Amino acid sequence: MIVGPSGSGKTTLLNLIGCIDKPTQGSIFVAAQDVGPLNDNAISDFRAQRVGFIFQNFSLIPVLSAWENIEYPLMLLGIPATERRERSTRMLEAVGLSNQRNRRPNELSGGQKQRVAIARALVKGPDFVLADEPTANLDSQTGASIVDLMRRMQEEYSTTFVFSTHDPHLMSHADETFTIRDGQLVDHVFDDG
Repeated sequence: MIVGPSGSGKTTLLNLIGCIDKPTQGSIFVAAQDVGPLNDNAISDFRAQRVGFIFQNFSLIPVLSAWENIEYPLMLLGIPATERRERSTRMLEAVGLSNQRNRRPNELSGGQKQRVAIARALVKGPDFVLADEPTANLDSQTGASIVDLMRRMQEEYSTTFVFSTHDPHLMSHADETFTIRDGQLVDHVFDDG
């Protein structure tokens, strides 16, 4: 969990880890790889294969159904159609939305959209998932159910989630918390319990 006041650098840090932004100086190692020297194509491949993203505004493709939004990253990776169908269907079931598979994002609630976004992030089996304020646009009850779902997905798929958040409920579920202020690490707490 990355926490800190607005403007502290949480989103910037996630963008650096996710290889969306490049550092202006120094080096950055992500999943034991120095990503600084990688060209744009190599960065795109790295992100596509190893990183999942969950955004507070969901970032679903409006013209695609829930199932198609989940399948899309697999298409980009060139996964064969049969395997795409199996993995997308399994992930849709895992987030409890089998009965919503043909609905487009504008036909889904905020919580359902976030479940689709979680499934989309996990379907390719990434090394880790970056989640920028994943409960910010949800009511507290829906946010709590999304937190529970992400914890279950973490345990079931052995995927590391890296969050940035202001949400105290989400913070209470952290295994490790990094507090930043003005772009600097000011505290680090590891909860081994």
